[in-house]
Amino acid sequence: MAFDSLTEKLQNVFKNLRSKGRLTEEDVKTALKEVKMALLEADVNFKVVKNFIKNVQERAVGQDVMNGLNPGQMVIKIVNEELVALMGSETTEITLQPGSATTVIMMAGLQGAGKTTTTAKLAGKFKLKGKKPLLVACDVYRPAAIKQLQINGEKQGVEVFSMGDKAKPADIAKAAMEHAAKNHNNLVILDTAGRLHIDEDMMAELQEIKEAVNVHQTILVVDAMTGQDAVNVASSFNEKIGIDGVIVTKLDGDTRGGAALSIKAVTGCPILYVGMGEKLSDLEQFYPDRMASRILGMGDVLTLIEKAGAELDEEKARQMTQKLKKAQFDFEDYLESMSQMKKMGGLSSIMGMMPGIGGKKMPDLDSEENEKKMAQMEAMIYSMTPEERRNPDLLNPSRKHRIAKGAGVDIAEVNRMVKQFNEMRKMMKKLPGLMGGKGGKKGRFKLPF
Repeated sequence: MAFDSLTEKLQNVFKNLRSKGRLTEEDVKTALKEVKMALLEADVNFKVVKNFIKNVQERAVGQDVMNGLNPGQMVIKIVNEELVALMGSETTEITLQPGSATTVIMMAGLQGAGKTTTTAKLAGKFKLKGKKPLLVACDVYRPAAIKQLQINGEKQGVEVFSMGDKAKPADIAKAAMEHAAKNHNNLVILDTAGRLHIDEDMMAELQEIKEAVNVHQTILVVDAMTGQDAVNVASSFNEKIGIDGVIVTKLDGDTRGGAALSIKAVTGCPILYVGMGEKLSDLEQFYPDRMASRILGMGDVLTLIEKAGAELDEEKARQMTQKLKKAQFDFEDYLESMSQMKKMGGLSSIMGMMPGIGGKKMPDLDSEENEKKMAQMEAMIYSMTPEERRNPDLLNPSRKHRIAKGAGVDIAEVNRMVKQFNEMRKMMKKLPGLMGGKGGKKGRFKLPF
């Protein structure tokens, strides 16, 4: 995730604070100096950092904190609260028109920020909420823009309105409104053109669209990887055309992420969603408190639960739990668990949301090498007969040779996988006893919830 480096640095600062029994004013100032450096290195706006540190220091050196039972933890609590306040305190929703009235959303942003993909992601979100969206192709300059929107719209099961690349964007928007009225679309999302940098022609075109149709929400899409530039872009768009909210894309990439911490403070515009991957489902509602929790290495269990609820098949999960309890896990379940993990964004995405893990330098669990190993495992399992998958005990040497040939791997790879699988099954047999469940004399291990 974008904030891994920042998380690691902050956790080191907090470790030092916790290790001290009592805190002096000097201890707090030294810790905050390190916090300041970590935020600046994460590309957070300088003025934002200055105000943030000032607010934390004023609260942290107060009598009730310095003389409290655990001043180190109190300082961490204050940093967390100020971080939440910095990003907007409350979660902001896109304001829709009441009842069955049609809401018009205009998407704006520079070229390459991921605007067209985000537009389709947003339409998918609202479709799940019961809306009937219409995507409108107003980018008539970029050769592949219309086709890209049509492909993504089709994937989301959302209609796309286009008049080709010869009509004026304002005229396309007007015609789209007539089409929406006839076809009962209660949400119209306009995908407008971007430029490589801010220019007057782009701003004039957006103004023209706003004059041609009644735009209810103007949403700016910014790329987290452009760092401070993302904040400058947000400020310029807000001054020239007025924006109601921001969507930050590519927050899952190798970026310092400071833009997400600066936008609300600099522009006053809330962050509505964050793009956390390339899949059309990878658009998360932005929760300032959850993001602060992730940044401070406290995890984000709520988002993980929501993701699981949205992506996982509840009935399949329940059946797998029963099989695990009875130690009846087979290769078909192994395949299913790999598939479910992929749906949730891969193992590193899941681990990054676990408390105490986010930000720690783990080997890249979703690296190309690991993905290759996973694909190899799948190939070996698919080379088995259905009977072999359901009953791993059938795997004798001649069957293993056939599987290796079918998967295009060495026999040693098949033996290694079968050995790992058997060890996992043995461990699962022990779990009920360890937890004090059926078959175990006394629980030696308790789950932490």
